[in-house]
Amino acid sequence: MTNLPEHSQLGKLAPFPDRYDPSLLFPISRAPQRAELGLHGAMPFFGADLWTAFELSWLTPRGKPQVALAHIMVPCETPNLIESKSFKLYVNSFSNSPFASADEVRAHIRADVSEAVWRGAGSQSTVGVRLLLPEEFDREPVRELEGLSLDRLDIECAQYTPAPELLTAAMGEQPVEEVLTSKLLKSNCPVTGQPDWASVQIRYSGPQIDQGRLLRYLVSFRNHNEFHEHCVERIFVDLWQRCKPIRLAVYARYTRRGGLDINPFRTSHPLAVPSNVRTARQ
Repeated sequence: MTNLPEHSQLGKLAPFPDRYDPSLLFPISRAPQRAELGLHGAMPFFGADLWTAFELSWLTPRGKPQVALAHIMVPCETPNLIESKSFKLYVNSFSNSPFASADEVRAHIRADVSEAVWRGAGSQSTVGVRLLLPEEFDREPVRELEGLSLDRLDIECAQYTPAPELLTAAMGEQPVEEVLTSKLLKSNCPVTGQPDWASVQIRYSGPQIDQGRLLRYLVSFRNHNEFHEHCVERIFVDLWQRCKPIRLAVYARYTRRGGLDINPFRTSHPLAVPSNVRTARQ
């Protein structure tokens, strides 16, 4: 049976789990939303969802609490994503459970998340998991997305649901290479309606995209209800179809909610996944 967002713990009272419980992870199929975008079979992009868990804690065998940050990389090829509240509950379930070492915690996270995101697939691989212990915290940089800011443009905005018809590019002119950014991306959780704030980076080569219309398009997500991963794939597909770039990469860094941030990255061509470096708002 397919898990639906309304069947998850989103928007519902949930007891604080006090023992490690991998069954809390709630996978949601990517397929229905991709079908809505006209995507079937092979996807037009590669990429990953980069998660940061800021509230990971567990006990040593002698009962002493430990803390760490967790970076998790989920390939976009997985058939499922993980609903974020279920991931928060799962992370919290470590807090009163003893583990022999940070390596054991990391191994559990890798195995549990891998099983959930690949559930229902014929073959599986493991997700990437990295734990940062307290002595490494001061090495964590804060950095804004590089690129030319679209937010400098003085534009009039009137559309607040996705309007791909706004996107245009100079098809008859010489192709360009640009990296464009905006801090004005906002969407909403499709279950609770809570706001999701993000910075977005668009890296492309091809016909030059009209920057003012691109910014208006990004702003048009403001009242849109969709998960982070789906929003980034919608932006990618709209740009790919409307502006016909030769190459395209879309990367969004969403502010954290519930001690988690989710940062989807999609690219048309093999490209290294960005370092999971947070922005000031995260």
